[in-house]
Amino acid sequence: VTLLGEMFPADPPGIGLLLEPLGLAAGPVVPTREWRELYSALDCAAVAAIHPFYTASVREFEAAGRSVVGSAPVGADGTAAWLDAIGQACGIAQDKVDAAKNRFIPAIRGALAAKPIAGRITVSGYEGSELLVARLLIESGAEVPYVGTACPRTAWSDPDRDWLEAHGCRVHYRASLEQDIAAVEEYGPDLAIGTTPVVQHAKQKAIPALYFTNLISARPLMGPAGAGSLAMVINAALANQHRFDRMKAFFEGVGTGPSAGVWENTPVDRPEFKAKYAAKRIAAAKAEEHIGT
Repeated sequence: VTLLGEMFPADPPGIGLLLEPLGLAAGPVVPTREWRELYSALDCAAVAAIHPFYTASVREFEAAGRSVVGSAPVGADGTAAWLDAIGQACGIAQDKVDAAKNRFIPAIRGALAAKPIAGRITVSGYEGSELLVARLLIESGAEVPYVGTACPRTAWSDPDRDWLEAHGCRVHYRASLEQDIAAVEEYGPDLAIGTTPVVQHAKQKAIPALYFTNLISARPLMGPAGAGSLAMVINAALANQHRFDRMKAFFEGVGTGPSAGVWENTPVDRPEFKAKYAAKRIAAAKAEEHIGT
């Protein structure tokens, strides 16, 4: 089974363990390190679109007659559904698939129960695994009212979207920064996971926040190994709320924007002056362009 999408290095071996009882193995990960590996990638029984946004790659696999399976083995529900889909795509007998599920699903449920997450969390990013992370958080016990991804909606992300919406999560594809920030404002999460400006906005509001790229996506997500992988960093961040409250109380009243700091006479914002001098700068820049031509 060829794996489509960039993953944490521990995930492909973990997926291989899930496939082993089905008589299958994890194949190359696309994007490959060398172009020669693409031949091996095409020589597969099916393609697992772990990141469902590689549409050009999907077209090539489908043109070669390969079945493409969406979603990923994330959490108990996700792993069970994914094993069913892989089994169907590869013509594996249902009793073999059921045996694999009976082997792995209890272990995943146990790992999730051992490391619960309690809190409201918004998720946003551009990695392509935002929906998978949201699924794992919900199965860990968190409330996730919003997940935004910069990636587009595809047929291979529909299983994750359907599951998330059934669990009360609003999924926004091609989400802009403004929409991600609006979600933080709307839902008032206990923790915001997102890009740098989303994290900055949340922290300015004394809401704990984590960067998606280097703190969330840099962890295994698949199978039993991924079941409890997020709990430590998420719970540690949630436990920091008292620190944000102390900082907010300490700096209360120092002002923001043009009035930030401690003043004897608080500066007054003059937007009309800003507009006036901005217009002058624009006019000067246009004049220089005209001279240059």
